[in-house]
Amino acid sequence: MNTLVFDLETVPDTDLGRRLYGLRDLSDEHVAQIMVTKRRQETGSEFLSHEQQRIVAISVVMRSRESLKVWSLGDASSSEKHLIERFFDGLEKYTPELVSWNGAGFDLPVLHYRSLLHSVQAARYWELGESDQSFRYSNYLSRFHWRHMDLMDILSGFQGRGRASLQDIASLLGFPGKLGMNGADVWPAYLQGGLQRIRDYCETDVLNTYLIYLRFELVRGHLSAEQHVHELARVRKFLAEAGAAHFKEFAAAWPET
Repeated sequence: MNTLVFDLETVPDTDLGRRLYGLRDLSDEHVAQIMVTKRRQETGSEFLSHEQQRIVAISVVMRSRESLKVWSLGDASSSEKHLIERFFDGLEKYTPELVSWNGAGFDLPVLHYRSLLHSVQAARYWELGESDQSFRYSNYLSRFHWRHMDLMDILSGFQGRGRASLQDIASLLGFPGKLGMNGADVWPAYLQGGLQRIRDYCETDVLNTYLIYLRFELVRGHLSAEQHVHELARVRKFLAEAGAAHFKEFAAAWPET
């Protein structure tokens, strides 16, 4: 079984904001400020609704029988549609086990709405057993199935009051967590042309998620202690051989004990 850990980063969809609120001749920054203000007035929260989020990065860890890879889909010039197509093409080709942190609550709903916008087909993802019987009892969409594991949801016992942040659980387990950037920094970084920095940050998020996933596989008996050590060594080997600065920073923040 291939395992695909994924995370995405978003910014306000200012084109939608202009249409929703009749805004013209304003910069993206000002439109986003109005969107956030409207949201706060309506709900008390500044966090924009899922359909108002535009995807700018999708990063993945892919663990196959042969290898471990970490990368961001497309490149810094890729359109949102291209990123989404690449993501679902991977599901179509490999049918991996999906792993996320709050993917069911955020990442997947955003992907759903943005797929509608761009007319991105994803037959394998939406399969519920009509064409492939194996998906009847294990598909990507059902909350209590295991083809997609939202670790935040699972580890909370599917209880909202039990949920914890990726940062807190990574810190609990001695993993690096977020290094010099968090979700609130994405939009300012994007406005400053820092898309590559956002992609790097997203890659460290999926690494944290993957390390938590490995610990979860250990405690539920899907990995032996020896296998778990072997998988951690595989991650360390990837980090040691990777040339990118953010991977070196991640390795330095995760000393062997």
